[in-house]
Amino acid sequence: QVQLVESGGGRVQAGASLRLSCAASGRPLGSYAMAWFRQAAGKEREFVALISWTGTHTFYTDSVKGRFTISRENAKNTVSLQMNNLKPEDTAVYYCAVPAVPFRTSYSSDEYEYWGQGTQVTVSS
Repeated sequence: QVQLVESGGGRVQAGASLRLSCAASGRPLGSYAMAWFRQAAGKEREFVALISWTGTHTFYTDSVKGRFTISRENAKNTVSLQMNNLKPEDTAVYYCAVPAVPFRTSYSSDEYEYWGQGTQVTVSS
């Protein structure tokens, strides 16, 4: 019922910035939290950031606090991730995700039902 498409990835040098976007279709997502996850080669998929259904509350994994900012525009059914001061450790495929249950937030990838195809972010030193 929900389709997600990420864009904005690319290859940059350490210290640079990128802005990822996720366009959703199928139904309005104003009652759902939205999140970004990432998966580096050879590692498990990990939580990066989430934003509540109202957009009032945001949460980040410790490694990106102060550098990444998640935002959403419910009228456009989109969510974005502004990434500043990128580090080589940020290299991964980044995924946009929506949970199965509305009005709830979670850091666990197992609780998310809808996923985009992913966009590659590569940060070189």
